[in-house]
Amino acid sequence: MGISIIVDITRSRALMKTAKKYSSQALEADALHFSTDVWSSSVVILGLIMVYVSRLFISSSPTLASWLSRADAIAALGVSAIVLLVSYRLGSKTIGVLLDTAPKGIARQIKEAAMRLPGVSAVQRVRVRQSGAATFVDITLEVPNTKSFEESHEIAQQAEVAIRNIAPACDVIVHLNLSAQTTRAC
Repeated sequence: MGISIIVDITRSRALMKTAKKYSSQALEADALHFSTDVWSSSVVILGLIMVYVSRLFISSSPTLASWLSRADAIAALGVSAIVLLVSYRLGSKTIGVLLDTAPKGIARQIKEAAMRLPGVSAVQRVRVRQSGAATFVDITLEVPNTKSFEESHEIAQQAEVAIRNIAPACDVIVHLNLSAQTTRAC
């Protein structure tokens, strides 16, 4: 079990490093699996040691020996608690990935950055989703109808640059709606 723990620690660290490098949920889940094995094996070893120690106290302290002899069952409960906790964390993360959940706060950051652009009257909609390592942004900006085609195109390009400063490797689609309104709206 000791050798298994050492191998699992090595595997877990290598997989986690690679998972972060490539933004891979599958590799991260596998790394979490091996780290769970490390904790489970450690708890089992601790339980077995306590059961062995209980035999040393049978004659001198029967009450202590009785409690220590149950360490194996307590270790099993500890392993089940570890498995439940890791399963919950992994399940929560997996649901977010399956639903293309964007990183928290990124839509607000994008909206604020777009509102600071000259010529933008309002941000009508910001949609952000994550798929694997890629982030997709779809934004609708309102610009005054007094802007020329070239000026409107420049605003859209500035919006793309501002969004890529927040999410560097993202795919951006900017929609422009013309409005007679020339003041900024919230």
